[in-house]
Amino acid sequence: MSTLYDQDFHAWTQEQAALLRAGRLAEADIDHLAEEIDSMGRTERRELVNRLVILLLHLLKWQVQPGRRGNSWRLSVKEQRLRLAAHLEDNPSLKAGLDAAIARAWRLARIEAERETGLPESTFPANCPFDIRQILDDGFWPEGNG
Repeated sequence: MSTLYDQDFHAWTQEQAALLRAGRLAEADIDHLAEEIDSMGRTERRELVNRLVILLLHLLKWQVQPGRRGNSWRLSVKEQRLRLAAHLEDNPSLKAGLDAAIARAWRLARIEAERETGLPESTFPANCPFDIRQILDDGFWPEGNG
């Protein structure tokens, strides 16, 4: 049996919001509401990791390719630091999982750094050498190898 949730998600969201606001919980689609709320939390965690990947990638490139440093990399780091800080401010509970998010993001950043720089995987440390204070610190710029 097809439900409004399956047929028209937007209409379903509006209906559910109206039911919740009216206090008509018995009529609400609790199972799908719980599923969507869980999904929203996963989305926020993915956003955290994605921001970290971009930031860590540019910090890595900054570190291993000092001769290629430019305004674009500097601005990317600056932008991602601002976006990451805002995301953590909007979702302070994400701070509890920062170590795991950094570890996940580091693995992805290493792959992307290898692809973008053409340097071998062994060029990049297996574990993130930066802590969250350094990652977010506008004054932190990793020293180069060269």
